[in-house]
Amino acid sequence: MNIPEQIKDYIASQPEPKRSDLESLHKQLLKALPKCKLWFLDGKDEKGKIVTNPNIGYGVQTLKYADGKSKEFYQIGVSANTTGISVYIMGIADKKYLPETYGKTIGKATITGYRIKFKTLKDIDSNTLLAAIRDGVEKTT
Repeated sequence: MNIPEQIKDYIASQPEPKRSDLESLHKQLLKALPKCKLWFLDGKDEKGKIVTNPNIGYGVQTLKYADGKSKEFYQIGVSANTTGISVYIMGIADKKYLPETYGKTIGKATITGYRIKFKTLKDIDSNTLLAAIRDGVEKTT
């Protein structure tokens, strides 16, 4: 199964209203990042054990580790969780940047150094979310 099919199946497997919110967010991200590389991580490690929620990834960046190794990874990740949806903005060095820049205007969301978590899209300002995503992509390109 190719990545777009995996993404479609993953979104379809979610209960409403999460399914509709993920579909809408996926379409918005494809429109905002039209030429981005798509990823799908099923949440399993190399032994097949579930270690995280599945993630849809958008874009590509090179992550550098303290030991000098590096690997390609997505810039933006989207994942369903038990209470809603998480959007991961990967690679921003300043962990106070997202909460300080977008925390007051995004709506009902929890923002950490790299994650924006919300229950439903109607709880947040989508324009602010997309601005944070574009900002993150710009900072990691």
